[in-house]
Amino acid sequence: RSVSLVTACFARARMHGSLIARRSLTRIARTGLAPLLFGLAYPPRLAMSSSVAPEVDPVYPGTALARMRSSRERVRELAAKGDFAGRDWEDVRRSLLFAAGLRDLPNAAPGAGYTGHAFNDWNHCDATTMRTDVADSENQGRVPGIAFNNPLGRGIRIASLPELGPGGTWSTCLLGCNELPPQDVAHVQFQSRIAFKLVWLPPAFETFALVDDDGAVLARGAPTGRVPPMRERQRNYNAVQGGKYDCAASCAAA
Repeated sequence: RSVSLVTACFARARMHGSLIARRSLTRIARTGLAPLLFGLAYPPRLAMSSSVAPEVDPVYPGTALARMRSSRERVRELAAKGDFAGRDWEDVRRSLLFAAGLRDLPNAAPGAGYTGHAFNDWNHCDATTMRTDVADSENQGRVPGIAFNNPLGRGIRIASLPELGPGGTWSTCLLGCNELPPQDVAHVQFQSRIAFKLVWLPPAFETFALVDDDGAVLARGAPTGRVPPMRERQRNYNAVQGGKYDCAASCAAA
């Protein structure tokens, strides 16, 4: 009956002109049918998307899955453009930050978004894409060798690029990633998979591989200029040995 009334009002408007149209629309408003009328003409596009529950990883529920996939796609796109090879290390590192969804903030204070350390030593080489609701999770001593609390939430919110997708990113420590399953900051503190990990490759440690959470190679890089010290690159490689990121054969063949 409601739809019939709306249809009749439009018919009268066409037959009798604007005066009848105004009276008909006034009648609609008085009967509370205006939402129906405009709902038919302009369906709420956001209603369906807002009612869909976010995708949750059953093993690592802290993962921002859409953001993780977007990060890996950026890695592939930048690699195809040659951004990881034949360029100065600082330029390559900025590309790595962009692929991870992080701002380049070398002058920020530690804990306030500073990303000058990201991919710049042996340890902070995991691009971890986590859900917003776990960004303030603390270590509580669960990852040996890491600060007991290790609060990173504020820095994550400041440094994360929103256009990569919901959630945030941080360059977390890979220490413990050689365990099965990984016992590092990403997987334990944040219950999150990584978008990618940087692994420097022997024998010269002049090239690196970017591997995903399963250890599959996403891209390789060969930067020039002042790369991290040799001891840092060697320790980075040694830290992944024995776990699923031990890519000695697959990375060399990529």
